[in-house]
Amino acid sequence: MYRVLIVDDEPNILTALRRNLSNIPPSMLDGERLELIPANSPEDALQLAVAENFDLVIADLRMPGISGVDLLAEIAARQPYVARILMSGYADLEAIITAVNQARIFRFIPKPWNDNDLRMAVVQALHYRAILLENQRLADLVRAQRGQLERQDAELRRLEMEHPGLTRLERDESGAIFIDEDDL
Repeated sequence: MYRVLIVDDEPNILTALRRNLSNIPPSMLDGERLELIPANSPEDALQLAVAENFDLVIADLRMPGISGVDLLAEIAARQPYVARILMSGYADLEAIITAVNQARIFRFIPKPWNDNDLRMAVVQALHYRAILLENQRLADLVRAQRGQLERQDAELRRLEMEHPGLTRLERDESGAIFIDEDDL
């Protein structure tokens, strides 16, 4: 189940978002469903983000107290792999640029939104997050394997120092391994 935090200070917007997003079929989310958690204020959203993990946060740009950009940046600092979508009814280019640079949002959605565009943005954001998590898992695996190879290489060097020639093979002209009977 994907956990989506929706933050807006207008209750009717929260209701409309929940209604719209609840129409995303699980088939578009790899069989998963959405758990939609509303927050009426940025402060409530921060309290939730401290206590719980989310896959996606959708926040309004202009809210009392804390802006949507600052909220998303704060949540991202606590949950680096959370996907972030910012919404606004104002065409404030500077705020959008700040949101991209500071909060590293996945998408900006203007209000009023197109229902299909919003649903697709949510699906794409969740898929993007899954790719980021898989990349992190693979990077961790590569680091672990690199460490294991370094330990094995150090052991081979140690054995080679104790027993010179142990790790080298001699081959004849045909490529067959040459065994010196004196070494047996």
